[in-house]
Amino acid sequence: MKIAALLRATRSPGPPPGSPPGPPSAAVVLLHGGRAEDLRPPPLLNLPAWRMRFLAAALARTLSGRTVLITTLRYRRRGWNGPRADAARDATAALDRLHARHGDLPVVLIGHSMGGRAALRAAGHPCVRGVIALAPWCPPEEPVGHLAGREVYVLHDERDRVTSARQSWDFVRRARAAGASAVAVRMAAGGHTMLRAGRSWHRQTSEIVEHLLSPR
Repeated sequence: MKIAALLRATRSPGPPPGSPPGPPSAAVVLLHGGRAEDLRPPPLLNLPAWRMRFLAAALARTLSGRTVLITTLRYRRRGWNGPRADAARDATAALDRLHARHGDLPVVLIGHSMGGRAALRAAGHPCVRGVIALAPWCPPEEPVGHLAGREVYVLHDERDRVTSARQSWDFVRRARAAGASAVAVRMAAGGHTMLRAGRSWHRQTSEIVEHLLSPR
């Protein structure tokens, strides 16, 4: 499978017009939400994927002037599907293909809801610089050992009625105990969809991405 089959990519504005674009200096991979169980492919009109487009546009504005590749993951299946963990498998496969194409490119994973779980699960990949989980699905049994040494940010509105903020905070505590630099960010509004106060979610996420991609 070619990388284009898994990723829809856009480059944030880089050098001035007429200058060679050059290779990307980093990548941001966006993972949208889905369902707990569903073996069908995502529909063409996929509202969770559309929601992430607004975030991608905000990131492109923030990263203007840098050659950062902003990509949106295309899942093969709409659901997580129990032990299959289809979304996490797709995320890992996409990271492998990014590495094959661009080498040791630093990558930030950003996932919402089921995509947050997929991002956290795939964050042990060697090219991942950090992970941002937005209103993620973090069941109590979700593993954390692979996050040792990683920067992890979990953003959640405690009024979310779809995924549990309490489970997110528990995940952050377990990740810290496993050796991750994990931060819990309590959002004041937005619920699960992040539509209300969307600019606040975009701004917070963009600031974290800038931090993660800053020179070490």
